[in-house]
Amino acid sequence: MNIDQFKDWVHKDFGIYLFAYKENQLNRRILSLMSRVGAKDLDEYVKLLKTDSNQRQKFLDFITINVTEFFRNPELFDELKKELQAYLDAHRNGIKIWSAACSIGAEPYSLAIILDNLKNSDKNTIIASDIDSTILERAKKGEFTDAEIKNVEASYLKKYFEAKNDKYTIDTRIKNMITFRKHDLILDDYEKGFDLIVCRNVVIYFNQDIKEKIYEKFSSSLNRGGLLFVGATESIYNCKEFGFEKASTFIYRKL
Repeated sequence: MNIDQFKDWVHKDFGIYLFAYKENQLNRRILSLMSRVGAKDLDEYVKLLKTDSNQRQKFLDFITINVTEFFRNPELFDELKKELQAYLDAHRNGIKIWSAACSIGAEPYSLAIILDNLKNSDKNTIIASDIDSTILERAKKGEFTDAEIKNVEASYLKKYFEAKNDKYTIDTRIKNMITFRKHDLILDDYEKGFDLIVCRNVVIYFNQDIKEKIYEKFSSSLNRGGLLFVGATESIYNCKEFGFEKASTFIYRKL
């Protein structure tokens, strides 16, 4: 089995389109996984993934990059808070938010906490999506480790979390602000009518063609004046080609 045949198998078996990922980076990740489990070649690795559910999940977690934390890059979330306040002042009937590739839920819960403190939480809709069903189930539980809540300021920690047995559980009211859904950024259609889309530290793993298609779809999914918040290494240098202008550092506004 060669690497393209492996990608075909992953697409059929996992529903993940690995041809969209940056090739050299992806190949290194696959070789690293194979080395960890002692697989001599791709055929042997496929046999393992077919029979070992634990290794299947490890493969899925490793490939879909489930690394996240609350308020990742806090200074950028401060900028988002300012933009959201201005946007909410102009949209008092509430806004619709999408946290795309949300992983374990730290990002959408961060957004819910911000909205709650902007005194507009009951009128808004937050949709959070990810390709990984298992990780979505964990997100719904709302339980987090010390490392995942390290950027949460003390007042928020006291107000929105319950500490128990080295875990921090998010407040039920905040949890109920979010609807979790399975979604593939590459293969699935995008819902329309969003006022804010947050997709951070994800598209850097995709090749340029896929990356541009995703930005086009995000633009089509946003209302005029809506915001796109990306990761700290994901500047969109040709943002006007997708109908955006720069609103702030790593925040773009649809024209």
